[in-house]
Amino acid sequence: MSKDKLRIVFMGTPDFAVATLKTLVDAKYHIVGVITAPDKPAGRGRKLNESAVKKYAQSEGLPILQPTNLKAESFLEELRALEANLQIIVAFRMLPEVVWNMPKYGTFNLHASLLPNYRGAAPIHWAIINGETKTGVTTFFIDEKIDTGAMILQDEIDIEPTETVGSLHDKLMNIGSALVLKTVKLIEKGNIETTIQPKVENLKTAYKLNKDNCKIDWTLPLDDIYNKIRGLNPFPAAWTYLNNGNDTLSVKIFKVEKLKETHDLDIGSLVTNKSELKVAVKEGFINIKEIQLPGKRKMEVKSLLNGFHFEENAKLL
Repeated sequence: MSKDKLRIVFMGTPDFAVATLKTLVDAKYHIVGVITAPDKPAGRGRKLNESAVKKYAQSEGLPILQPTNLKAESFLEELRALEANLQIIVAFRMLPEVVWNMPKYGTFNLHASLLPNYRGAAPIHWAIINGETKTGVTTFFIDEKIDTGAMILQDEIDIEPTETVGSLHDKLMNIGSALVLKTVKLIEKGNIETTIQPKVENLKTAYKLNKDNCKIDWTLPLDDIYNKIRGLNPFPAAWTYLNNGNDTLSVKIFKVEKLKETHDLDIGSLVTNKSELKVAVKEGFINIKEIQLPGKRKMEVKSLLNGFHFEENAKLL
């Protein structure tokens, strides 16, 4: 089969997906359509915000569909009219069977974990939060459940001790786009082989992130707190309450260091000087380097300490 005979529909929304779409375009594959999320109002002016994938697809003159309902007959007719024989999914939403079962060569997905672990919405975050030292990317054919289909290829990388979700996201985005290209070439040559996902005891899941599971629990061990903060930095960011005199503020914590020391301070107590803001935890301190107060921009702690007064009994809750 030649590249000309592959007719690809690409589905994705965020920046993570753009790298893969660009790789396919640069490799001269025939992208007959791009499916992405509908434009959404954003910001104070409620201006319609286009997805990163849409912006890139427009720059390349690719046909774009933005369905609100993936089961709507009007969308399905448009999708059939593209006459795709392969669909590639990167950071999109769950597809109904009528969509993923449509093309001759199937529909495969790129997932940012070493499946079967970390199925779900936030695999990059949870790998760091859980203190993993390795992760990777997987391509697999979609089936009726979430991230459970037969695996095609995997690629593994190390997670550095100071890795944040931001830096790991970019690494996985790049190796993921290369893995998708490798997968397409196998399909193109008819050399595709798959592996059924193994059954694993104590399977780790990449739960959707929400306000509750992004809150810092200062009673946890030092390493667990450190991993959680870097696993949410820079997005969506770990948060906590700052009790400062009569005020209780919701603050976001970004860059931190961990300091293993013995102390007799209460958990959550703050130790400050002209250049440091440290939080007392089990086994030591979390040294905060970047923080964001309500209604303010993220800032370095040194800048905060120049103009913000911490009361003597200030504490993070």
